[in-house]
Amino acid sequence: MMYEKILNTSPLQDGDCNYTFKRVEIRFDFEKNSNVFSHKNNKSLAETIAHKRYEKFKKHVEYEYVEYLNTPLGVFLLVLKNNNDNYYRNFLNRYGDLEYSKFWIEDDHFKKLKGVYAYYSGEKLKYIGRCLDTLNKRINQGYGKIHPKNCYIDGQATNCRINALVTQEFENVSLWFCNMDINENIKTIENQLIHKYSPQWNIQKT
Repeated sequence: MMYEKILNTSPLQDGDCNYTFKRVEIRFDFEKNSNVFSHKNNKSLAETIAHKRYEKFKKHVEYEYVEYLNTPLGVFLLVLKNNNDNYYRNFLNRYGDLEYSKFWIEDDHFKKLKGVYAYYSGEKLKYIGRCLDTLNKRINQGYGKIHPKNCYIDGQATNCRINALVTQEFENVSLWFCNMDINENIKTIENQLIHKYSPQWNIQKT
């Protein structure tokens, strides 16, 4: 059975428009993962603070943590966290130390489409987003799996944030999708829906 939801926009000139969102089944790996950032160990602490994005930490790190300079970055940050030293958070984006899970869509039909999507928790609309490439890239390769590098200040903060929110409510979360082909239309409809419904998980622009 195909489940559908109707979301309505109110364009300034064209009158009300209705958009049909079809439910896309999400599969979950129910294991929740914490300290994901600690698995980023392809560079040492010294190599990291030599990078332009992290060089602002160089002076402090070389003074306070000189004995860890050759330690893999993720290991170092986990040591700080376990020692209740919150300096580790400077290396992470604001959503980089949350609890995540893995989720994905398997339907090959939806995976190749682009358009506007919506997350619901129960009957409550939580988030409106867009994908200008494919739903597979947005969900399976984006929100649905948080890699260690996503957790850092040069990573994907939005992926971390949305994954963590979905993880918190995974028992009630559902994904809905409206297929569209023209990128400008996708952007316009996304903005209109966010403006009208103000979903809780969308960060509103002021």
